[in-house]
Amino acid sequence: MENINLYLGELVGTAFFMVLGLGVCANISLKKSGMFGSGGIVAACGWGLSMVSIAVIFGPLTGAHVNPAVTIGFWAVGRFPTELVLGYIIAQFIGAFIGGLIIWQLFKDHLDEESDQNSQLGSFATIASNSNPWRNLLSEIMATFSLLFILFALGHQQPANGVAMFFVFAGVAGGVMSFGGLTGYAINPARDFMPRLVHAIVPIKNKGSSHFDYAWIPVCGPIIGAVLAALLYRGLF
Repeated sequence: MENINLYLGELVGTAFFMVLGLGVCANISLKKSGMFGSGGIVAACGWGLSMVSIAVIFGPLTGAHVNPAVTIGFWAVGRFPTELVLGYIIAQFIGAFIGGLIIWQLFKDHLDEESDQNSQLGSFATIASNSNPWRNLLSEIMATFSLLFILFALGHQQPANGVAMFFVFAGVAGGVMSFGGLTGYAINPARDFMPRLVHAIVPIKNKGSSHFDYAWIPVCGPIIGAVLAALLYRGLF
């Protein structure tokens, strides 16, 4: 129980992150939204600014991992205690589920009036633009590898807070610009799987498949990428 505040911080932080980030996806994907069609730059900046906001709020309490791949990566590089790993990951998955539910309620009317089933699903989870499991997996590995390498460097160099936040933004937004067109840039098992589960279980008019046949890629890819980044970073530095 002594770590309850850390776990609650990760839970609330992840839920808040999902509301901000998935809100961007819903806004640009659903035709009834006033921001429909805003495009990839808005997605990149929206997710990047969302991550910076969460880092500012929850960083002093938990480190603002809000991502099992980040937790596993920092554990693998020797910067996170083993006894906290499972609790953080459970909190992140619960938080992502709560965030997905909030998005469903916020955009329920828009979702029900949306005729494109991919746009409905894309408001919750990622979708590959070209279905090729090997390349889709590689995309998620490389995307997460890139982000974790930046985060490891920030932790190692300990730059001024403003500089660190800029590179957090650059790591997320730049990643969306580089990899988002391939697989939607999940880089976060909780971010993809739990909102996908929300999509599967809540009532949405005319919704299609939640595509759990694809769900293993945004779960396994980020974890593999995080561990590979940790191994290489430890080897170099």
